[in-house]
Amino acid sequence: MALPVIAYYLIFHYGPILGLQIAFKDYGPVDGIWGSPWIGFTNFQDFFESFYFWRLVRNTILINVYELMFGFPAAIILALLLNEIRSTLFKRAVQTISYLPHFISIVVVVGMMVDFLNRDGLINQIMDSFGLETIAFLQQPEWFRFLFVSSGVWQGIGWGSIIYLAAIATIDPTLYEAAKIDGAGRWKQVLHITIPGIMPTIVILFILALGSMMSVGSEKVLLMYNAQTYVTGDVISTYVYRKGILEANYGYTAAVGLFNSVISFILIVAANMVSRRVSENKLW
Repeated sequence: MALPVIAYYLIFHYGPILGLQIAFKDYGPVDGIWGSPWIGFTNFQDFFESFYFWRLVRNTILINVYELMFGFPAAIILALLLNEIRSTLFKRAVQTISYLPHFISIVVVVGMMVDFLNRDGLINQIMDSFGLETIAFLQQPEWFRFLFVSSGVWQGIGWGSIIYLAAIATIDPTLYEAAKIDGAGRWKQVLHITIPGIMPTIVILFILALGSMMSVGSEKVLLMYNAQTYVTGDVISTYVYRKGILEANYGYTAAVGLFNSVISFILIVAANMVSRRVSENKLW
């Protein structure tokens, strides 16, 4: 039963590692991976010295930081709130409503945003009815990160809370009973029992989130951004798409992707080391 899974990782994850050498070559499809001339770190140097380097790194990090600041705790807070609901029917209704956006395609979500946020969209129509000046949300760079992160929180908050609800379910109920006898209210129980009980899960997911600090899903950015929002919306993954797929500069984009992966690896290892030293919770 494990063979298909092992074969999948060998073929699609470990096999392509051999192709990383094109990051150090002047790769040409005709010459192939082995026949292309070796140029060392030239591709990396070209990327580091390019006009777009700092803009790409800044945008990628800022979007991930905002998602970490607002999206990561949002799922935890929702799980804690759902755990406090005593009405089973109401709890299931809230869970179902909060889970549903996760199953909506990113294309549909961005399409909804376009319909709502266009000059003649619903939001601007409401603003106009109140005598307010309309805003071209999707054409203004200062709105891009807010719209990207907030729509992501809306789409993923319910699904992200599932793992925390599962962790809460494993907490020994006798701890709450003992706390009640000692006079602890609901807030004290959450603060001293529920949160410490799910802390290992929070730490592990936080470490994994730090490991993806340098990666932003290119699909949603490609659907949302335009030439006017490049200054705040262009990230490393979309740059790789433009240079690699559209311009067929495979060696250069392989170097950019390798740089991105190395930074992500360093971040996840560093986060795990810090967590291991300051607490008993760690990923490995």
